[in-house]
Amino acid sequence: MKKIFLLLFIVIINIPVNGQGIDSLQFIKTIKVDGRQGVAADKNYYYVSGSKSLYKYSKDGVLIHSNKKPFSKLEKEANHLGDIDCFNGKIYAGAEYFYDGKASNIQIVIYNAETLEFDRYFSWEPESGQQEVCAVAVDPENNLVWLAADWINGSYLYKYNLETGEYEGKLHIYPVPEKQQGIKVFENQMLITADHGDAEFDEPDHLYTLTIEAGKTSAQVSLLKTFSNVKRQGEIEGLIIDPVENNLIVHFNRGMRVVNGMPIGFYPGYNEEVHELYIYKIVN
Repeated sequence: MKKIFLLLFIVIINIPVNGQGIDSLQFIKTIKVDGRQGVAADKNYYYVSGSKSLYKYSKDGVLIHSNKKPFSKLEKEANHLGDIDCFNGKIYAGAEYFYDGKASNIQIVIYNAETLEFDRYFSWEPESGQQEVCAVAVDPENNLVWLAADWINGSYLYKYNLETGEYEGKLHIYPVPEKQQGIKVFENQMLITADHGDAEFDEPDHLYTLTIEAGKTSAQVSLLKTFSNVKRQGEIEGLIIDPVENNLIVHFNRGMRVVNGMPIGFYPGYNEEVHELYIYKIVN
């Protein structure tokens, strides 16, 4: 049985969304999962990405299905999936070959959400200047798929056509959140998680936001939340907004030492890495 950890406190933040505002986030619970990279959701399920795997869960944390060979039908070699997103029955993932802080063979790979099997992929545009992909986010309102990168250079978010996969440009973001891990489009906001707290010193990671405006080539980033409440500081990863339950779900790892994106051992008291979804109720 999956262990559920309950913490009784309320975290207050303010997110400007179309002139409204989310008054607060109320922490609900954590769910232990497999997979250390990202999370997506539709009306019935959570989807979790590992570096080399995909998992499908019920919303109470029961594993439904998995795909342990997500790269088997790709033409270019890959060994890493980042944060993911779900749209119209498809899982969108950024795939790459990643080693020691460097990446190649960037691709947008699309999987069937029901079976987790490969559906198709979009090629990366080298002329964009993108050198790594940590996350993807679907933006139906603007007919885009966004790609983020920041184990090499996170100064831009990159835009691809949702239907054709054609490259459509990039958005300069500033100040740059160091070591970006997950992105999610929520109304006219882009939410970004950043793994820049040093786990050696139990420093927390953060959530940032920026406003998406048509025709703009740059956007200013603002700090949204400091995750000081997690059980043991480790790595923040992807995030998602549950489309039915109006929850913010954030993926965290703890227990493993990671340097330049590569595991190098465990912290005292751990003999395995723990992966958890932290679930917050959005209160309006």
